[in-house]
Amino acid sequence: MSDGSRPAPAHAATPQPAGRSAVVVGGGLAGITAALALADAGVRVTLLEGRPRLGGLAFSFRRGELTVDNGQHVYLRCCTAYRWFLDRIGGAALAPLQDRLDVPVVDVTKPAGRRLGRLRRDPLPVPLHLGRSLAAYPHLSLAERAAVGRAALALKGLDLADPALDTQDFGSWLAAHGQSARAVEALWDLVGVATLNAVAGDVSLGLAAMVFKTGLLSDPGAADIGWARVPLGELHDRLARRALDSAGVRTQVRARVTSLSLHANGSWSVQLPGETLETDAVVLAVPQREAHELLPSGALDAPQRLLEIGTAPILNVHVVYDRRVLAGPFFAALGTPVQWVFDRTDASGLRTGQYLALSQSAAQDEIDTPVAELRERYLPELARLIPGARTAVVEDFFVTRERTATFAPTPGVGRLRPGARTKATGLYLAGAWTATGWPATMESAVRSGVSAADAALGALGRPRPRRLFGFEEAA
Repeated sequence: MSDGSRPAPAHAATPQPAGRSAVVVGGGLAGITAALALADAGVRVTLLEGRPRLGGLAFSFRRGELTVDNGQHVYLRCCTAYRWFLDRIGGAALAPLQDRLDVPVVDVTKPAGRRLGRLRRDPLPVPLHLGRSLAAYPHLSLAERAAVGRAALALKGLDLADPALDTQDFGSWLAAHGQSARAVEALWDLVGVATLNAVAGDVSLGLAAMVFKTGLLSDPGAADIGWARVPLGELHDRLARRALDSAGVRTQVRARVTSLSLHANGSWSVQLPGETLETDAVVLAVPQREAHELLPSGALDAPQRLLEIGTAPILNVHVVYDRRVLAGPFFAALGTPVQWVFDRTDASGLRTGQYLALSQSAAQDEIDTPVAELRERYLPELARLIPGARTAVVEDFFVTRERTATFAPTPGVGRLRPGARTKATGLYLAGAWTATGWPATMESAVRSGVSAADAALGALGRPRPRRLFGFEEAA
């Protein structure tokens, strides 16, 4: 790690034309966003990504004739920053939202077998928009449904600005507000595990309250679900790179930064193997552990806090059947290890049969389980949940693992998440793990990129273009 005062290495720096410049380190959603926002404001931007592609942890790869996403990613109508990002790269039509929230929930808890319920909204004001759905939700008793309603109203009354919420866990709060273990499983964790990547007992009340207040209790349409109908690489790599090129950003992949050096005049040297870039500002948009390694001494008051931000894994199980077994685009499940199942047939390019992707969050107990064991576990569960799968032939079964998919949303994590500004002149942080107020989502990543760009523009003396930050007005 640089001590922040060493001069640039002796080999020649890449020539840069006159004017204000910035280097963005990291080509995930946070880095892409920061690069676009800076370039659109007239800053000369170089984007450096160590991998051979853009997109960070939301990417695609080829498997035979299939184009496979590393994991299923969704967003909600309340994700105004990610929606802005999709518009900015020209991809909004490729990742549309539901007209209205509608989540099929299949329960196989009872000995009698499969039972289907739905979580959907009506065109009514909050909280009436979910009233009929909750009243008819078959996976909870009448008393449990009434208790859920009371807890939702109490949740709506919490002040998200209260730092004390970050020190409490959501599970204890739910128990104190009359929520049964079944209610936690069939409703609170059904939503919370997918969005927070942890069960209620392991989640900061502050983050959980933010998710439920914003997604379910702010606007009737806030929780409508959107997802990519094309491979994620089409959005986050191909279209993003086209937008970057059009904005004048110089993008380099397979370009891993080794160190950063701050000069006495406030400029920066960004070192790569065999090359040094000189620039006015740096946006560090990499995971927290990598950021810790690259931060110059004194950039943060307590840099070790970055290492205290835990990580949480997500496991994705991919199954290709010889025929169509699922009619709808997705469903959630209860009474089974299976959490959420998505149809990825069309997006993958599969021409015959059906390709289903299982998204398994909070997967600490399974992330290193051998594929053969996962196959024995999940294929019978899919047969329980989907009648058509019982007679279908499995043509392919594989697994993708993201061991550090998100930061762990544990109580106390809020005090560990730094803001965009550092104490080093011209150095800014971005990433879903920074202090956006959101959990580790695509929305949080984009918001962090905007925050870092905004801070850098102020320091560089560039105006803040209103059209680049329109999502704030829609929030």
